[in-house]
Amino acid sequence: EALEGRDYAVRLSNHTRQRVAVALSVDGLNSIDAKTTTARDASKWILGPHDSITIEGWQISGAKARRFFFTTEDRSYGEWLGKTDNLGIISAAFFREKRPRPVPYSRQEKDSQRRDAADSPRAGRMSAPEAEGLSDDHAATGIGEKIDHRVRRVRFDAERRPASVVNIRYEYRDALVRLGVLPEGRDPLSRRERARGFEDTGFAPDPWGR
Repeated sequence: EALEGRDYAVRLSNHTRQRVAVALSVDGLNSIDAKTTTARDASKWILGPHDSITIEGWQISGAKARRFFFTTEDRSYGEWLGKTDNLGIISAAFFREKRPRPVPYSRQEKDSQRRDAADSPRAGRMSAPEAEGLSDDHAATGIGEKIDHRVRRVRFDAERRPASVVNIRYEYRDALVRLGVLPEGRDPLSRRERARGFEDTGFAPDPWGR
């Protein structure tokens, strides 16, 4: 559920022992350069083994980003850029790094390497840093205040196809009610948040009326 005016961030995590590259788009706009491309051609975030990164906004320079925040379609960053086909979707495509092709070698070299490996200490693992009364507005993402977010370019030879793609669709509550994702009635948790301990009602009502 999108909450209008609320900032949000996207956290990416790599649970593997190898580096991965992640193409992250918000409303169809790449989070690094705001371009609309294929996942393969997109600029990507590089995560080291077992690494995580929090992306709080669109990267506008090597040191600054501007925050993601929920807004209406007509006030979205996509509308400002004239790219509105993919509003309301966050997508992350994860790419493995290409591994070098093994070089053929003789049985004698193989036995020698096995002996060397047996005599060497094991290296430690490295880690890198349509209902009545419902609003017709649909959620999109705006480009908000400037924040510090320093980045640098690194070399990464990605495989041709992503190993995994995650899509998250977001909407305002009224749209989720229309879609049947949320019930039309009041959310019990919201009602409980508004609860108060005292009201001037006189006496306790008798449920049996006797």
